[in-house]
Amino acid sequence: MEIYGELKEIPNLSLALGFFDGLHLGHQAVISCAVDFARNNGKKSAMITFKSHPSHVLSDNPVKYIIRKSEKYEMLEELGLDYVIELDFEKVYKMSPQEYLKDVLVKYFSPVAISTGFNHKFGADQSGNVRFLADNQVVYNYLYFGTPHQDVYGQIISSSAIRRAISNGDFYLVSSMLGRKFNVRAEVVHGNHLGRTIGYPTANIVYPDVLVPPKYGVYDVSVQLSDGRMYRGLANFGVKPTVSESLDTPILEIYLLDFDGDLYGQTINVEFTKFIRLERKFASLEELKSQIDQDLRNLILL
Repeated sequence: MEIYGELKEIPNLSLALGFFDGLHLGHQAVISCAVDFARNNGKKSAMITFKSHPSHVLSDNPVKYIIRKSEKYEMLEELGLDYVIELDFEKVYKMSPQEYLKDVLVKYFSPVAISTGFNHKFGADQSGNVRFLADNQVVYNYLYFGTPHQDVYGQIISSSAIRRAISNGDFYLVSSMLGRKFNVRAEVVHGNHLGRTIGYPTANIVYPDVLVPPKYGVYDVSVQLSDGRMYRGLANFGVKPTVSESLDTPILEIYLLDFDGDLYGQTINVEFTKFIRLERKFASLEELKSQIDQDLRNLILL
């Protein structure tokens, strides 16, 4: 898969249009549509997207991401895409739909097919839509495929719904919409080592600021180490109010079941399975230890 950060003439492509944050099941359907058409017709496929989420231009409160770009690239390659073209949103968002279609998509890619989600919008004031793309098939000689919405438990799958579910700690819904567990990949850093003093040494990672944070609390997680080994874990995400009054950056602390070793400096992948309880301040380390004992008993019963 080749990645470009600017427009490049690559003709006769099957295009997937969208930002695709999270690469949830609906996104995967759109991309697979473009990839499958390309493969079945001897063409190449490409995703036309943006370097950053449009909200970073359009909103004073830009959204946090569901997936980091490096992991997004890995998934896109697994889906079989040939190219990813990332545009500067601020350079194109004021174009009319006709200008964007003619002067960007057709001029540079002469698409044989265009695939989008059911609610895709683009151009000035988001005036371009799926109807516009469908109506212009004959004009510009491409086939348009609009992927219908997908839902789980009566809810339409969307990135915004997934962000809300992450914030609420509803990781069963998140997993159902993503088609996989929500994960955080980061390097293990040194903490204050208090965990080992109460019999629960933890692997600490700084939660990536670019990602949507879950609510502060305790979670059932799965952890993959750098060597591929998998462990179940009990994780606390928050500011550790029992042992710190000044922590201003949320930390993800993970106690790995049945593990004994040193993880400092390793990059681990933490997958969230289930919310257990809210983070709270305890009167003492002994009270905290007693609660962790109970959390682990509850974890084993899950």
